[in-house]
Amino acid sequence: MQDFFAEHFTFITTAEGWVALVTLVAMEVVLGIDNLIFISILSNKLPEAERSRARRLGIGGALIMRLVLLAAVAWIAQLTQPVFAAFGQSFSWRDLILLAGGLFLVWKATKEIHHSVDPDDGKENMMGQATLTIGGAIFQILLLDLVFSVDSIITAVGMTDHLAIMYIAVIVAMAVMLFAADPLGRFIAANPSIVILALGFLLMIGMTLIADAFEFHVPRGYVYAAMGFSTLVEVLNLMARRARRKKGALDPGHG
Repeated sequence: MQDFFAEHFTFITTAEGWVALVTLVAMEVVLGIDNLIFISILSNKLPEAERSRARRLGIGGALIMRLVLLAAVAWIAQLTQPVFAAFGQSFSWRDLILLAGGLFLVWKATKEIHHSVDPDDGKENMMGQATLTIGGAIFQILLLDLVFSVDSIITAVGMTDHLAIMYIAVIVAMAVMLFAADPLGRFIAANPSIVILALGFLLMIGMTLIADAFEFHVPRGYVYAAMGFSTLVEVLNLMARRARRKKGALDPGHG
């Protein structure tokens, strides 16, 4: 037992270890925002009674997937090695995974935006909601989480050599996602304009993944700053609309 502790948990006795842990936890939580938005939008297409269960199962499955990938961290690290070259650029398995995930996000976000803004597409949208099962929703959640998992684990490997720190960071980040999933899902469902904003976020994230696949790295800080600013503007719009409705209810003869 002491040998196991000495091998894997000596980082808790050093300041550098705690800094690495806190930094990696923060990074995993921030990277989880992308996945959480997708989970919220997808689960909201299910019947209300099944939404919370779909979120829990999706996040739980994602946690198991990430822990399994961490167990194969040496193999994951090799995914950055080039496998072929095209158009004067080399591509690794990581690049191909990011490209596939980015294209899937762009397709999914574009499709959902079309259903949300096209008033003549109501029948198709209702059919789309009816045909989405909890199993289909979880499958899509896990499929996209595979992309985010590979990216976050490769990033984690570059930040620390301690496997225990990676495991703790992943578990804490998934716990935060599990805690925030239902409130975020209810907030998005209660505010239709937020749905368009969230789909716009997914579209931007998809384009960022595609850019990463072609070695054009967009700093994530810029992406999250844009998301934060857009969210702040939309929250102010919601507050303004609520204030106008309240004023109209108190003064029905106005105007």
